[in-house]
Amino acid sequence: MTDYRRNDVGFVFQFYNLVPNLTAKENVELASEIVKDAQDPIAALTAVGLEKRINNFPAQLSGGEQQRVSIARAVAKNPKLLLCDEPTGALDYKTGKQVLQILQDMSRKQGATVIIVTHNAALAPIADRVIRMHDARIQSVTLNARPQDIASLEY
Repeated sequence: MTDYRRNDVGFVFQFYNLVPNLTAKENVELASEIVKDAQDPIAALTAVGLEKRINNFPAQLSGGEQQRVSIARAVAKNPKLLLCDEPTGALDYKTGKQVLQILQDMSRKQGATVIIVTHNAALAPIADRVIRMHDARIQSVTLNARPQDIASLEY
């Protein structure tokens, strides 16, 4: 199970779980060093718009920047399964769309399964499948025959 989580699963936590005494780059390296075929940490941080903050420590970053480091860390592993808990919760609209585009590209271009847990129902049109829950029970499952591209999504 440990090997499966290490090699095949990426996590984006709602609470970023960054190591406080490591820079943004070093936090991403933690994940990329434990798998084969990982992305370059600097490339992952650049993809989320943090190319100028790679040497900053978490305490020197805003909440949104810390969230993007967490996303870069998860994406850098090139996981087969990416579990995201409110990945855009601390982000402004433009940055949120940028991050959602990265997640959609992982699914469409790299074949990864991306699961986004969110309270933002406006994101449903981008999903292949939407599972709505209430009180820890599945209420409905909807398949989107043609998921919307992030670029055209307004939320």
